[in-house]
Amino acid sequence: MDCILIIDDNPAIGEALSLLLELDGHRTRCCTTPEEALQLVEEEEVGLVIQDMNFSADTTSGEEGRSLFHALQAKAPGLPVILLTAWTDLAMAVELVKAGAADYLGKPWDDQKLRLTVNNLLELSRLRRQARAREYQQANRKRQLSQFDLCGILLHSPAMLDLLDTTTRVAASDLPVLITGPNGAGKERIADVLQANSPLKGRPYIKVNVGALPPELMEAELFGVEPGAFTGASKRRIGRFEAADGGTLFLDELGNLPLSGQVKLLRVLQTGEFERLGCHQTRRVSVRVISATNADLVAAIHAGTFREDLYYRLNGVQLALPPLAEREEEILPLAEHFLDGKASLSDAARQTLLAHPWPGNVRELENAIARAALLCRDAVITPADLALQAPPPPPPTSPSDLDAATITDALARHGGMVARAARSLGVSRQQLYRRMEKLAVSK
Repeated sequence: MDCILIIDDNPAIGEALSLLLELDGHRTRCCTTPEEALQLVEEEEVGLVIQDMNFSADTTSGEEGRSLFHALQAKAPGLPVILLTAWTDLAMAVELVKAGAADYLGKPWDDQKLRLTVNNLLELSRLRRQARAREYQQANRKRQLSQFDLCGILLHSPAMLDLLDTTTRVAASDLPVLITGPNGAGKERIADVLQANSPLKGRPYIKVNVGALPPELMEAELFGVEPGAFTGASKRRIGRFEAADGGTLFLDELGNLPLSGQVKLLRVLQTGEFERLGCHQTRRVSVRVISATNADLVAAIHAGTFREDLYYRLNGVQLALPPLAEREEEILPLAEHFLDGKASLSDAARQTLLAHPWPGNVRELENAIARAALLCRDAVITPADLALQAPPPPPPTSPSDLDAATITDALARHGGMVARAARSLGVSRQQLYRRMEKLAVSK
């Protein structure tokens, strides 16, 4: 519980304020001199101060209050201070508010206004402490991650810090990893981080986009082919598994692998054994497999298009990469990174970038920035240069259809910004506020 320190040379005022504030459950301490107050601030955690402006008899200048305020700020920077003033030191109180005091209240004070001010300041102070704690934790995690090779990934969002923390810990194992996430979000870069920080760094690292391979050539690409195995196969060629022997194989767009290929992939994952097309000789390899997909493999299993046993074989650890829209803190740093000093973003362009939903994720952002840098005038990018297409509006939703869980999830995805959450839910901001009030949902 935050302690409220009351500093007034009149003990009766301290007692009256204590009784008033204890109605709201606050814990108070009272001091009658600046010296006593400064000593207490050194010894005890204080959440808020209410201080008088004069402490000596027949003194009305407010100089004592000014000295005390600056001394408190020196000992506890950012400590909220409410000044209790008489009409003679009102100008001094206004001066101190400009210097950082939280508020001032005249004597005699209004009980309700004082309680409201105190409660608001304590809540604001609590939120600031939480924000500082999050910033400290984020900075500490960045320092810890800086010892790893992050392959150029920028660290700006809590979501990416969480993901990379898991990625760097998983990298040291030999477990298969399944990276999920939408197209263009950066799944291949996560695979690169796994390889760069694994014991297999420096060993073969072979990448294959399964989705780009014709089904009839899938087996030959993965397992190799002997001359004469099929029309056009005129020479021996090793497959990707052989090429990756002793290292890592990255299978991108895994959800596009046909069932026939899934059977043979499962076998090599289970036994390390396979045959080249057109050859009966069994070969053995030792390969760590990292796979990636934008598909819902669980839904594909239910639809009968993806083998459940293969899913569990590949999914030793799953790394879920969130879309760029859920990593808003990264948008502007990424844009500046892609610009690389070729141009600057106007304030309007920055707002446009933050407001865009980025269905194409990081790849879309990179393309938009490259185009804008080329077309802008005077090396300043405007919203027109970005030429971002407005997303189709979401289908209208009846506010009565929204439950508390849906609203809470939308607010969380949009950082508590009601306007953006309302747009994503297809209702107006006013409708969402009314629904939140009815369901007792807070931001």
